[in-house]
Amino acid sequence: MIDDTASAAAAAPAGKPGLFRSLAHRLAGDPEILPVEGRLASFDGATGWLNSEPLTPEGLRGRVVLVDFWTYTCINWLRTAPYLRAWDAKYRAKGLTIVGVHTPEFGFERTRSNVTAEVAKLAVTYSVAVDDDYRVWRAFSNHFWPAIYLADAEGRIRFHHFGEGEYAMTEMVIQQLLHDAGATDLDLDLVSVDPQGLEVAAEWRDVRTPESYTGYRQANAFVQEGEARFDQPAAYRDPGRLPLNGWGVSGTWTIAGHAAVSQEAGDRIDLRFHARDVNLVMGPVTPGTSPRFRVTLDGLPVGDAHGTDADADGTGTVPTQTTYQLVRQTGPIGDRTVGVEFLDGGVEAYCFTFG
Repeated sequence: MIDDTASAAAAAPAGKPGLFRSLAHRLAGDPEILPVEGRLASFDGATGWLNSEPLTPEGLRGRVVLVDFWTYTCINWLRTAPYLRAWDAKYRAKGLTIVGVHTPEFGFERTRSNVTAEVAKLAVTYSVAVDDDYRVWRAFSNHFWPAIYLADAEGRIRFHHFGEGEYAMTEMVIQQLLHDAGATDLDLDLVSVDPQGLEVAAEWRDVRTPESYTGYRQANAFVQEGEARFDQPAAYRDPGRLPLNGWGVSGTWTIAGHAAVSQEAGDRIDLRFHARDVNLVMGPVTPGTSPRFRVTLDGLPVGDAHGTDADADGTGTVPTQTTYQLVRQTGPIGDRTVGVEFLDGGVEAYCFTFG
């Protein structure tokens, strides 16, 4: 994932005024200024397709193609999703094809039923190449979620962007390439979106806590690392006051390579953070169950600061493996401690993200 404050600056069109002016002039017939970065790579490595039959670069010739690498729990991708849906709705009939390449980060994102359910939940109606083996990822020499590549009607890559932001720039390139391909009556106004929940843009000025993985292979700022017993259940005492960005657990947990796994009712994970939003990628250990949790802020009920996946008293359930929004603050942002108590146990916690 990409998760840094640079995304805020990237969202502003003022960052590349010369290119913006050139694109606008080129629609009136100015010389070509978008470089050719290579050819559209093959999708042959996909292990399946959703929403369409398998697509090929040859079969897409004549259409502008936007390839979007994503994985459904990635908060950075979730915040780009409203734009992808809006571009698909506005430009598909004008000659744009979006191919979402779903390349999993976590093991459960390889479970086809999970991906299919999230595609429906997120209203993704464009083609999705399922890239469980990273073969399409490697064909594009990609390294990021999210990542966008735009190819012209001849199959040449003309633009790319990694991470969030650059929405205006990306849409102007779409318009330029469609114009070059012969599209007429293009509406050059940029799309307007109304994101909700996890899709709302981060308040980057207040994000001072980086994403934090809880599995030991990628964990950072785990205050009990020195006493942890990895890959086996162990009892942990309350870690006490945490440093900013530090986290710890209490109760019986297995700190595994991929996740921190709650074993019993009453297990708790706490993290000191500075951001508007707190999200947690998590899921039930036993499929078909819906363990309950309760969120607190500084040891008190979360109240009006609850996220979309928690009630005002902080309670919620974990019926599936996905990203849950626990906290969305509306007032001044400062250093706070979020606590997540698992009332039933049996939950795998993978990664905290912030917005």
